[in-house]
Amino acid sequence: MAASHRDAKAAHRQLPSVDAVLNAPEVATVAEDWGLQTVKQAVRAIQAQLRETTPLPAWAATPAAYAAPVEKRLQEMPGHGYVSVFNLTGTLVHTNLGRSPLPQGAVEAALRTARRPLALEYDLASGRRGDREGIVAHRLRLLTGAEHATVVNNNAAALLLLLNTLAQQREVPVSRGELIEIGGSFRLPELMERAGCVLREVGTTNRTHAADFENAISDRTALLLKAHPSNYRIEGFVREVGVRELVAIGRRHGLPVCIDAGSGALLDMRRFGLAYEPTPNALLSAGADLVTFSGDKLLGGGQAGIVVGKRDLIEAMNVNPLKRALRLDKLALTLLDATLKAYEDEATVAEKIPLLAMLALPMAELQRRGEQVAEALRHLREGQVAIEPAAAQLGSGALPGETIPSLAVTVAFANDRRLRAFEAALRHLRPAVVGRIHEGRVWLDMRGAEPIDELVAALEQVR
Repeated sequence: MAASHRDAKAAHRQLPSVDAVLNAPEVATVAEDWGLQTVKQAVRAIQAQLRETTPLPAWAATPAAYAAPVEKRLQEMPGHGYVSVFNLTGTLVHTNLGRSPLPQGAVEAALRTARRPLALEYDLASGRRGDREGIVAHRLRLLTGAEHATVVNNNAAALLLLLNTLAQQREVPVSRGELIEIGGSFRLPELMERAGCVLREVGTTNRTHAADFENAISDRTALLLKAHPSNYRIEGFVREVGVRELVAIGRRHGLPVCIDAGSGALLDMRRFGLAYEPTPNALLSAGADLVTFSGDKLLGGGQAGIVVGKRDLIEAMNVNPLKRALRLDKLALTLLDATLKAYEDEATVAEKIPLLAMLALPMAELQRRGEQVAEALRHLREGQVAIEPAAAQLGSGALPGETIPSLAVTVAFANDRRLRAFEAALRHLRPAVVGRIHEGRVWLDMRGAEPIDELVAALEQVR
């Protein structure tokens, strides 16, 4: 026993030093991806486990051999890093996968501008302090017909700033059918409380009438709010107060009407075969005083909260101290500017905005992609590969319940264990491939299969 213990200690002394492992080219490559200190911590943890192991595995004495176990350990970390994935879930604007893919031209323009000092809050004409949102506000006025515009870091922040500015310590009537909860347990009533205003619920979950708003208005009422239903739809015996109807009530009582439009499509989505989604332009034309919407949903850009509407109301929001805490940085502003610039040419915008390009893909292109992906998976052991009709959705609260025809490559297995092992193997590819399990098959929707050559090369790793 004593000899065995001595042998184990002798073997453990053969473990290479942490520095020797980190200097191995294979491990140095992992460190470039994950960070030196993170990899060093993983190496130490692995060697601590090895010291409790008898006998040592043969690879443990070779520095280069640590690359694979270190990589595996790091991939198992929760929130293990920001890596590119193929979103083949059929949910095109997927919150967990970064929402809308960014336009390449906009990303390049943003990086080209922001990598050097830039005239962010500097007026080159006068040599004095300038307006950091000037060009973005200009484009938003142009595209929506608004008097003025401002931007913050997301739509929840836009609504927070609006309510805190215009309704602090005052009441805001909202239909019970619009007291939304969206992903991450984010709830409108709680945001209103944080904004310092008082929620006044009106109507019922399924039916709200103009009289409900009329009866709720008092000298404590600050504004009237209508919220986009986001990720649900109420059908059947329902009634809501439309924008024009709400505007008429607001005019009679001298109250501003604010619309949380949620997704914020700048184009009529019917051109892509989807249901009509009121644009900010249409909502303002209907008389809304302020409209808030997201930058990374139907707009197809980076994360931003956008507010368009009456100049005096926007200017009041801009001088609220909260605005500084919620404002966009230079990268987000330059990215938003480049995205909005693409919308100035409606004839070519669908080619420049990846989300719109995905929506516009013809079935023939989806079929071509499907055939290439299916071919890459034909040699899967036990897997049954097919190309099937599918229904993609926008996601992230955009047009809830609406789908668009698509095609998917499906893979079935004889048992659930193999099915789930295959789905997990896809997630561990580089780049990762994220699909969905439905009706006993893994579905890989072809609207997200871009670039197809890179996807095929990744899938061939699981043959």
